[in-house]
Amino acid sequence: MSVHGDSEVLLTPAEVASMFRVDPKTVTRWAKAGKLSSIRTLGGHRRYKESEVQALLGAASDDADHADS
Repeated sequence: MSVHGDSEVLLTPAEVASMFRVDPKTVTRWAKAGKLSSIRTLGGHRRYKESEVQALLGAASDDADHADS
């Protein structure tokens, strides 16, 4: 998506949703609940830090691995 001043890649809700295989509205609910931090663009749209999304995705896959054991 775009690159911020600290060279952090920012993802749209749709991009995050496709990574988790959920609806984009679910990603927005996660942000409102504080499970995922978001950055607001000048137009009011939410963007998510790729590094944070990857960390959450890794934690989610770890939880799924432990559930299978």
